[in-house]
Amino acid sequence: MPVTHVSTPSAAAPIAQASNPKDQALRQAAIDLEASFLSEMLKAAGLGKAPEAFGGGSGEDQFAGLLVNEQARAMAEAGGIGLAESIYNSLKDSQE
Repeated sequence: MPVTHVSTPSAAAPIAQASNPKDQALRQAAIDLEASFLSEMLKAAGLGKAPEAFGGGSGEDQFAGLLVNEQARAMAEAGGIGLAESIYNSLKDSQE
């Protein structure tokens, strides 16, 4: 049976590109914070841990952490869980 991708209407959308550099910096800070949060949640869920039967030693552990961080960053850049958008809007409102 083929696997199909179904998008849900509740999925978070990426934050729209900001027009000025100040808003762009706020946007990037919000995405960085969401990526850090998602990275910690993925690590807590056990993503990146080598199976007991196969293990590459300490090198694999180090690179697994980098992989989880990059996966979290990709998730945040794609809209993540909507945390970055909330942070961005809050930071933008506090500056006005």
